Amino acid sequence: MNKRPNIVVMERIHPRGQSLLEARGNVIFPKALDEATLLPLVRDADAIVTRALARVTRKLMEAAPHLRVVGRHGIGVDNIDVEAATDLGIWVVNTPDAPTEPVAEHFLMLALMLQKHFEFTKHVLKTGDWSLRMNRPGQELRGRTVGIVGFGRIGRRIAEICCLGFGCPILYSDTVDGGERAATLAARRVPLEQLLQESDIVSLNVPLVVETRHMIGARELNMMKRTAYLINLCRGPVWEEGAVYEALKENRIAGAATDVFENEPAPSDHPLLQLENFVATPHSSSSTEEALERMSLVAEDVIAVLDGGEPRWAVNSLGAVRMA
Repeated sequence: MNKRPNIVVMERIHPRGQSLLEARGNVIFPKALDEATLLPLVRDADAIVTRALARVTRKLMEAAPHLRVVGRHGIGVDNIDVEAATDLGIWVVNTPDAPTEPVAEHFLMLALMLQKHFEFTKHVLKTGDWSLRMNRPGQELRGRTVGIVGFGRIGRRIAEICCLGFGCPILYSDTVDGGERAATLAARRVPLEQLLQESDIVSLNVPLVVETRHMIGARELNMMKRTAYLINLCRGPVWEEGAVYEALKENRIAGAATDVFENEPAPSDHPLLQLENFVATPHSSSSTEEALERMSLVAEDVIAVLDGGEPRWAVNSLGAVRMA
């Protein structure tokens, strides 16, 4: 009789996905996520499921001779050494469709908070002097040009919401053409520089790779309209936080918002959090009941690999696959 596989789940996931894993193997939760704690725990692991906080490094995978699959609860795999996994014959799988809707909705929330000067209105409420509200009237989203950097699943959904719901012209910058989906929305593919110069709201929706790290810095911010807003819904290192802070402090752009920081969790005294033209959330854009359930179903691909099959949503491509 084959032994039940050991599945290390770095952080708690939705009960639906967890129950699938528990039915297939022995689910183990670590007490902490530092490498020293994880190394002895993964020695007998056949699978790992991780969310955003734990790093699955080459050292960790090399210490797990039976490891066959690493499942990412979500999209971004910048906390997984995919190259090392591929070298070691380990599948990396994720849930690319799961967070699309909540992250796109989160963009809309942040865009409206910026345009309606949410932080300023909170200040007015705290002072009790409602006459101050007339000092800074808000703006309507309708008809504003939205520039989308990265026209993948989330970028395309943001384009749909803004174009069809608010009549916004759409610009996008991507390494590939948006095809029929872009044509349906009359979205125009333009170079990044042109997008920054012409957009009223810029949405960052790219993966964190070498080419996108700090792709938005002082030079790029200086290209934007002084009345424009910048929203980061991908990863903190995609923009230079210091440059964003200076641009906001000097009112070189009208405002910015983010769901992600270069170092997380961000300290409460982070300079950006002290600004009235900045809005932030704690890496929670995909944290809806529905999306958390969908992301937990990375369990299905993990189980497929444990059962000797190939996953549906593979991040890497393997030649020789590590066997149990």
